[in-house]
Amino acid sequence: MRTFLAALLTGLLAATPVACTGSFFKSNQPAPSTYLLSVTPRPAPGGGVLPFDLTVLLPRVRTGLDTDRIAALYPDGKLDYFARARWTGQLDEVVQDLVLQSFRGSFRNVGTDTSAFNAGYWLEIEVVDFQAEYEGARPDAGPTVHVQLLARVGNAGDRRVLGYFEGDTRQPAADNRLTAVVAAYAAAADRALGEIVEKTTKTLQDLPRTPPAPPPP
Repeated sequence: MRTFLAALLTGLLAATPVACTGSFFKSNQPAPSTYLLSVTPRPAPGGGVLPFDLTVLLPRVRTGLDTDRIAALYPDGKLDYFARARWTGQLDEVVQDLVLQSFRGSFRNVGTDTSAFNAGYWLEIEVVDFQAEYEGARPDAGPTVHVQLLARVGNAGDRRVLGYFEGDTRQPAADNRLTAVVAAYAAAADRALGEIVEKTTKTLQDLPRTPPAPPPP
């Protein structure tokens, strides 16, 4: 009898995790929606494409925003996230992709390949703000999206920093629907990156050019 009870107890214990595992992962919650951001390519001032190669480094992101979730900030300083909503990737990857989109209308080559770090120029972005801010007393009022990006551009040959720039914009959402909030994110990011593209291209255009070496006698 003891042998039988021990065998029965062993069988029950072995089956229990399987049953719990099967029920644990079942959920009636809808899958999260994924949102893709896009911005407008910016041509170089005066039109055309500048003969520069630019490496866009992976941005640094402020703590709390370093996630694929869409952030919301409330008047009491509480940082939260919209339910069942995600960006297409971690925010550093999303912003890097947006930077690439912005600069592809201005430079000869724009990429993320750090193996090319010894040629051309590099750009580094720090994401300071990238959240929807609720400021009013009405909970149903739409938020204002705040995007603040700090940038620095440098020479890849000697790692020398050539300039520091800021893109800081706010865009009110048309209403409190998530689609309207995401549209405000896209508009704010587009304007902030437009400022950085303009300042970066002007800085590189204004650099003194080394005259070509004279031909050999």
